[in-house]
Amino acid sequence: MKVARFYAPGDIRIEEAPEPSAGPREVKIAVRNTSTCGTDLKIFRHGHHHIDPPRVIGHEIAGEVVEVGSEVSGWAAGDRVQVIAAIPCGECAECVRGWMTICPNQLSMGYHFEGGFAEYMVVPENVLKVDGLNRIPDGVSFAEASVAEPLACVLNGQELAQVGDGDVVVVVGAGPIGCLHVRLARSRGAEAVYLVELNRGRLDLAAGLVKPDAAICAAEVDPVQAVLELTGGRGADVIITASAAGKTQEDGLKMAARRGRISFFGGLPKDNPIIACDSNLVHYRELTIVGANGSSPDHNKRALELIATGAVPVDDLITHRLPLDGVLEAIDTVASGVAIKVTIEP
Repeated sequence: MKVARFYAPGDIRIEEAPEPSAGPREVKIAVRNTSTCGTDLKIFRHGHHHIDPPRVIGHEIAGEVVEVGSEVSGWAAGDRVQVIAAIPCGECAECVRGWMTICPNQLSMGYHFEGGFAEYMVVPENVLKVDGLNRIPDGVSFAEASVAEPLACVLNGQELAQVGDGDVVVVVGAGPIGCLHVRLARSRGAEAVYLVELNRGRLDLAAGLVKPDAAICAAEVDPVQAVLELTGGRGADVIITASAAGKTQEDGLKMAARRGRISFFGGLPKDNPIIACDSNLVHYRELTIVGANGSSPDHNKRALELIATGAVPVDDLITHRLPLDGVLEAIDTVASGVAIKVTIEP
């Protein structure tokens, strides 16, 4: 079979590999879609400390069951499935408390296990043990199902930030994650959603699809001032920083209303993770700062339902579809900023 395998930063090779077989406690799938994200770009450029090359990468996976291990029940050839990316252990103190997103023993598809940039792959026992293989609802395509994983992460972030009825929400970053945040906030009852982005072209592309109540280009105006003007000086109830820039987190504190919640959704570069935090703003305005780290198996299930019901449409966010031997082109497209979501169709 054909795979896209990471060997070193700047070195991903399309090559032939033996087709795998499912072990007794595993399931084999024919991969139908694996979507790309900014993390794949980071891996290509810098590698990752959890990846011991060579490794087939790709972690936003949907496919069809073709083989079921002898000790696995509940699955059959032909079942349409989505695979979680982050795999909690299910047994540690955090998992027992239901905090599976912050499991210290977490493993990941495409990092510790062979990923989805392949014609076939094995879903490991670790995924099945935590109920991380999900049925794709009727009416949801494989491509849409592959977007359930990033939507699951967005769902986790908005639940932690308590996005709800009547909120004014600011989403900073107009990539695929930012677009999903805009749509999910709307589905959760937000009164208004504003989208902030530094790159004018990227902002216009995203805004044309998800239609925020205001699109703010941070290269042209001061986004803090723009949000304050839009809210009559009050500020926003929730600010979600879906970008990897410390300034967006600092700005988030300044544009928050009293009792506002700021979600540090996007992580910062490991060599520059420190920001300037005006703690008096946090103190006197009673602000809440929350983190957000990935998603749980349950978030993935609920993300699929959000797609299936139409509460969060994702099909139009998939702007580019490429074959497996187009993985490098897909990563270049992600880097260029001309796409929203790029999916690979082995």
